[in-house]
Amino acid sequence: MALQPVIRRSVPEAVFDQIATDVLSGELPAGSALPSERRLAEVFGVSRPAVREALKRLSAASLVEVRHGGVTTVRDFRRHAGLDLLPQLVFRDGELDAGVFRSILETRLRIGPKVAELAAEQHGPELAALLDDSLRRLEASRSAVEWHRGTLEFWDHMVDSSGSIVFRLMYNPFRAAYERALGVLAAAIPARSTAPTRIVHWPRRSAPAMRTRRAAAPARSSNSPTPP
Repeated sequence: MALQPVIRRSVPEAVFDQIATDVLSGELPAGSALPSERRLAEVFGVSRPAVREALKRLSAASLVEVRHGGVTTVRDFRRHAGLDLLPQLVFRDGELDAGVFRSILETRLRIGPKVAELAAEQHGPELAALLDDSLRRLEASRSAVEWHRGTLEFWDHMVDSSGSIVFRLMYNPFRAAYERALGVLAAAIPARSTAPTRIVHWPRRSAPAMRTRRAAAPARSSNSPTPP
């Protein structure tokens, strides 16, 4: 565990980031014990209250467990942590973790069509108008970063229109992870890329299907035994 003196921005945040990075990289394996609060304060060159606050955040993120007697043990984040950890997993030490980001894209590929289907069934012309507006801005974007931000706006409309709070809460950490990697993505996937990637072109293809589903929804509803 190569600890370094903290650069003073938010001190507890900096301590949290260093320890979290070592936990997520496996340098601090699950089951291992952290140095004492006093020793951590000495090595980081910060106050014990700052270390204590960082440990509270690590515990809340399910990265460590603070036991009776002051012993802090590393937890297996794969078994105990939640989706809120994604932004830290996807971009560590200034580099994109390709494996984690691939998992994010694969998940979006599989869940996205279901979200779109639900959104089409829940909403009508207002959703189609929002998507058309988002697509126009995508086509008019002047930079890769602007284009990728536009895809996030597109998905915001889609997820919100699904009416599912579960999908929304699932989407939030995915969005945060995507935003954190935006600079790398802009370099790797230019705006209006011609690469045969379903992820890049899915927004452009989905709006027509959305309108088709919207038109079919009233017919399905009229045949349903469930009252509106």
